[in-house]
Amino acid sequence: MKRLTVAMGMLLAGFTAASAQPFPNRPITIVVPFAAGGPIDTTTRIVAEKMKDTLGQPIVIENVGGAAGSLAAGRVAKAAPDGYTLITGIWGTHVANGAIYQLSYDVKDDFTPVGLISSNPLLIVSSKQLPANSLQDLVSWLKQNPDKASQGTSGVGSVGHVAGAFFHTKTGTKFRFIPYRGLAPAMQDLVAGNVDLMFDTPATSLPHVKSGNIRAYAVTSPQRIKAAPDIPTVDEAGLAGFYISTWTALFAPKGTDKDIVSVLNKAVMIALADPAVQKRLAEVGQEPYPVEQQTTEYLARFQADEIEKWWPIIKGAGIKTD
Repeated sequence: MKRLTVAMGMLLAGFTAASAQPFPNRPITIVVPFAAGGPIDTTTRIVAEKMKDTLGQPIVIENVGGAAGSLAAGRVAKAAPDGYTLITGIWGTHVANGAIYQLSYDVKDDFTPVGLISSNPLLIVSSKQLPANSLQDLVSWLKQNPDKASQGTSGVGSVGHVAGAFFHTKTGTKFRFIPYRGLAPAMQDLVAGNVDLMFDTPATSLPHVKSGNIRAYAVTSPQRIKAAPDIPTVDEAGLAGFYISTWTALFAPKGTDKDIVSVLNKAVMIALADPAVQKRLAEVGQEPYPVEQQTTEYLARFQADEIEKWWPIIKGAGIKTD
């Protein structure tokens, strides 16, 4: 009996010691809700590479594509809230999808914010065949030619599609939406003049802008972007407040301990403060958020504000999937 008591005591002591180990004590997985090689995947890998140095553990990137990111988000929403499974959330997965799809989870309430990573505003671009040399010229031409122009999008409910609907509301213009299976084929048709407009990511558009194949009017943010400092903001171009960005952030499952979240947030902030990380993010069109906006509390407020802004626009435009 005495031996059994001693053995149980040793087992309990070992369990207590193991459970008290500081976080993290094993590899962390970050789920990226899109294919490898894309801008979200690249951004995640840049930041994760620095985070692992701070955390002292490997970070595994797992790409889980499908259903505009909702498959990956649903998986992480149901994962153990222990800090070892995270998701790279973006405007689409953690704002728009809640208004477009019938989901098995809540885009806000089933996740714990970790920290904002970067902003990726869009460029308003057009075919060179469109007779408009400025954003104000573009708005005037569209008003004079309702429903004659077409906008290429990467699909129903994509950020470009929603940006176009927002543009309708802001400017009183009307044009047709042409959905494609991704940004690349849409851009090909823009260059060829088969569609007239796109609201597109800098990573896709800038090579064609710089080569003179398409025309850029403005960037949809309050500040110019480092990757293209010569392109004016929408405020400067005459469309004040037309802001939309495919921002990137880290989320954990709902219920993750606040101390664990604090450790993860600190690793994010240290990574974003690194000049080499900042340089690499700028090269792919990503703009890190200011330090004061990298907190978990700010991300929670920011996401709530984004939902409040975009859900009425999405629903008002009748954007939904079957």
